[in-house]
Parts: sequence; C-alpha cells; structure tokens
Amino acid sequence: MLLQERDGSILTITLNMPEKRNPISDVAVVDAICNAFEEADRDISVRCVILTGAGTAFSAGGDLKQMRPDSGGLRSGNPVETRRNYKYGIQRLPLMFQALEVPVVAAVNGHAIGAGLDLATMCDVRVAAESAKFAESFVKLGIIPGDGGAWLLPRIVGFSRATELALTGEMIDAAEALKIGLVSHVVPDADLLTKAREIAAKIAANPPHAVRMTKRLLREGQMADLKNILEMSAAMQSLAHNTRDNDEAINAFIEKRTPVFTGE
Repeated sequence: MLLQERDGSILTITLNMPEKRNPISDVAVVDAICNAFEEADRDISVRCVILTGAGTAFSAGGDLKQMRPDSGGLRSGNPVETRRNYKYGIQRLPLMFQALEVPVVAAVNGHAIGAGLDLATMCDVRVAAESAKFAESFVKLGIIPGDGGAWLLPRIVGFSRATELALTGEMIDAAEALKIGLVSHVVPDADLLTKAREIAAKIAANPPHAVRMTKRLLREGQMADLKNILEMSAAMQSLAHNTRDNDEAINAFIEKRTPVFTGE
C-alpha cells in the first residue's frame, strides 16, 4: 500500500498500488497515509518528506468501483452514512496535511486526477514529470470535490483558473501546470525523483526547527490576518533565537564556514 525509504534526513513515501493507479479513497489507505506522515512529523530528524506514486500514476483519486451505492466505499445508500464516510475517511487527509510541520514535496510522476490532484495540492512543493497530467475532474462524474479541493486549488492557482478547472473537469499537461503555478518545476520523467530530492536536500540543509516553524507560519497565513501572524511570528522567533542552530548559523557566517545544524 505504501513504501517508505529513508535517506539520511529525507523520507520518501510512495503510494504503492500501481495496478489500481494508486487510489486514495479507501479508509485503509487514508489510515496508512496519515500514520506515515504523522510519524514523520513527530520525528525531528526527518527534515523533509517526498510523496510520489508507483507506476504510471501519482494518484487517480477515488476508486470508481467503490462509488456505487453500498459498495463498501465512500458512497452509501444512506446519505447520512455517506457524509460520515467522507468526514472520517478521505477528509482526514487535508486536515492532516494542513497540521503537518515537516515539509512535503510532491513528485508527481504521472496522472494526478480528482482527489489525486487535490492530494498534490495538499503538499507544500510540487514537482512534475513531463508526462504528468492533472485534472480536477469530479464534475465529470456528477460529483463535487469532496476532499477540500474547492479550498485548496484556488489558493494555488487563483480563483478564476481553479474555477475553470473544476467546472470543466478538463485535463492539463505538465507544461500548463507549470504555467499556472500548480507546480514549481517540470523535468524529464527519469529526473523526477532526482529533482525532488534536490529540493528536499536544500530544505533539509537548514535548521529543522526554523524550517518547521516557517512552514507553520506560511500555512497559518492562508487563513489568519496580519496581526495574528505577527503575534505568532514574535512567539516563534523567540523560540528560534533560543536554539543552538541559531547560534551555529551566526558563528558559521562570521567564521566563513559551512554550518552544521543538529536540530538543537
């Protein structure tokens, strides 16, 4: 279901259901993703996480076979139960990603469709292979973005473009995704993980507490006003100033040497 590979301070998590194109609608998959990321978040020695998919898809989103009534998936014959299935199933993902402090780089290796696209938008940085395709395709199935896509996508690409993607359900390629700011980089397929690791390594090279607090401020900035962000910034800055890594950064700069950050 998931593969995990640790390389120093960088953890790579791979959705490993290539025969199904890595669907994420099943409760067991949601549990596995949440458990893996929450464990990484608790471990300060993990300085960055890369999320990717096995096979030809990053994630095709929901499993259509489980969208039939009483299939045992998200959709139930009882609307009240369907609501609960979403709330205690796939909707846990955006809430979990929003709460994470460890940075997450999405390496989009293929199709990111529906909830798969929304999963990519839950990450902090997105890198795409040239063959990647993206679609906010819920409307084509007669449904709506049930996993937070209506909140996530406009904050990345803007309201007008997000609306066009969501109401047409059209698929775009990696070049268009780069043009509208959905992804930061597009690279040849063979170079995808290399590029993702390069970005992760640049993040991991910085003091981990400062990185995590900076990410927290950026996330809160999506919702809070300036006054509250300044209050949080002052509180977090007082913590950052009290770390050994802050002293190490200053001393290394003065001594003209490469700093060594320990997370202390």
